[in-house]
Amino acid sequence: MAYFDLGSFGRRFQNTAGEAQTWFDRGLVWQYGFNHEEAIACYERVLDFDPRHVMARWAIAHCLGPNYNKLWEFFEPDEKAAALARAHGLLAEARDLPASDVERALVDALSARFPTDPEIEDYGPWNDGFAEVMRPVYQRFPDDLDVTAIFVEALMNRTPWALWDTRLGQPAEGASTEEARAALERAFAEIPAAWDHPGLLHFYIHLMEMSPTPEKALPHGDRLIGLVPDSGHLVHMASHIDVLCGDYHNVVARNRAAARVDRAYFKHAGGENFYTVYRIHNLHFQIYGAMFLGRPSDAFEGAQALVETLPEPVVRYLPELFEAFVPMRLHVLIRFGRWSCILKEAFPEDADLYSFSTALLHYARTVALANLGRLAEAEESAALFAQARDAVQPERMMFNNPCSDVLKVAEAMMLGELHYKSGRTAEGLDHLRRAVSLDDNLLYDEPWGWMQPTRHALGALLMDAGQFEEAEAVYRADLGLDDTLPRPCRHPRNVWSLHGLSECLSRRGDTVEGVHVRQLLDQAVARAEVPITASCACRSAVSCCSS
Repeated sequence: MAYFDLGSFGRRFQNTAGEAQTWFDRGLVWQYGFNHEEAIACYERVLDFDPRHVMARWAIAHCLGPNYNKLWEFFEPDEKAAALARAHGLLAEARDLPASDVERALVDALSARFPTDPEIEDYGPWNDGFAEVMRPVYQRFPDDLDVTAIFVEALMNRTPWALWDTRLGQPAEGASTEEARAALERAFAEIPAAWDHPGLLHFYIHLMEMSPTPEKALPHGDRLIGLVPDSGHLVHMASHIDVLCGDYHNVVARNRAAARVDRAYFKHAGGENFYTVYRIHNLHFQIYGAMFLGRPSDAFEGAQALVETLPEPVVRYLPELFEAFVPMRLHVLIRFGRWSCILKEAFPEDADLYSFSTALLHYARTVALANLGRLAEAEESAALFAQARDAVQPERMMFNNPCSDVLKVAEAMMLGELHYKSGRTAEGLDHLRRAVSLDDNLLYDEPWGWMQPTRHALGALLMDAGQFEEAEAVYRADLGLDDTLPRPCRHPRNVWSLHGLSECLSRRGDTVEGVHVRQLLDQAVARAEVPITASCACRSAVSCCSS
């Protein structure tokens, strides 16, 4: 059976040839694509063919450490101790072998990344120390693109997912954002081969996605597509920028392609590994993009694939990160107003393992019952939600956000719709305004931690209540047509808010901006599969159970 197609990228060595060179190149591509387990397996093959290979030892050690998506805090104690011990051993061996100047510099620098005591609690100084010692290596070898990539990654790993102060639209205080950006942009401007380097392209997308100008990374995402055909994560990465620019069609298409690639990797390696995080991520993204497009078929396809990706043994392997993605179908059902379908959903048998799933189903049932006018039952369901919410383990995460914070948004949304449908209009709208605030203040994530923008429900019920002026402001903010929201919190050109804004403009007789908004809405509606009659199904009582 042929190995995966990883493109033509590699790092050439004077004294490495044949199988050793092939496996090193494969390992390096996996490493830059954040499949560190498979990268290590490739580097170990290098040592089978060339037992004295210095850079294979360096690379295994590097992959054993933390990365942008797996911090030291995510390591189990035994895993951390084993990683540190093995890394130190490999680097000690590498120092005793002949090496080129750049290889020697990389080996020496990597030693600064690993403490000797696995019991220490704060690994921040070691992340800082590695970035510090990589700086002179970069200054000495500025045209070595792998040195640039490792340096930039070290800078970013000092403050992962916190490179920018999104409220101010500036680099975060204490982060190395500007230094990383300068190194990357110099490479792209001065070294043509940088545009064929999967690591540099990957890191630039992560660097710019939280910035006030994510569109600057559009060419980098486009270049990455097809560069490494069988690395699902790299096939997917462009969609981090696409979604911020309102290109939801590309979000769906590119993540569907990435999921297809990852199914082949699942057959190779199974699901009980950290890379399953990335397989989940692609499907999560497909659902998110499809919901913005108004395409339930694509969203349900992703939700079903997500369930199939997460059978119980896989969930049990890493419930802290995996379990919260099992009930994504519920968000799709709510987005498209499938109230009766929600009431047919079964609760998990193991409420402890599936604690977040259980709480989210109580939320969904409450919203469904409220919209069906079954208000007494909805009140009972809301009480059950509160009990289930309190049973969710504190370590459960929705990528970057604790599930407990995500459920705060759910609760405010749920109470908003319940109170509004019960005739307590002002109370309902206040709960929804609180949901908006909670939603806005989730930690940055792509997809966002809460799947349906809370402004879509608030705007719809403001319209229902005849409060059109506030509704218009809500839709403008969601679309990013004013400065209310930081750039990463906006949802440009989404069909739901375009509909709401277009209706608001029409009601007040606008004949200038309304024409432009209507053009955008017509384009968005052309791709939708369902009639777009409001920004949230909560504005009407229509229920359909086809999926």
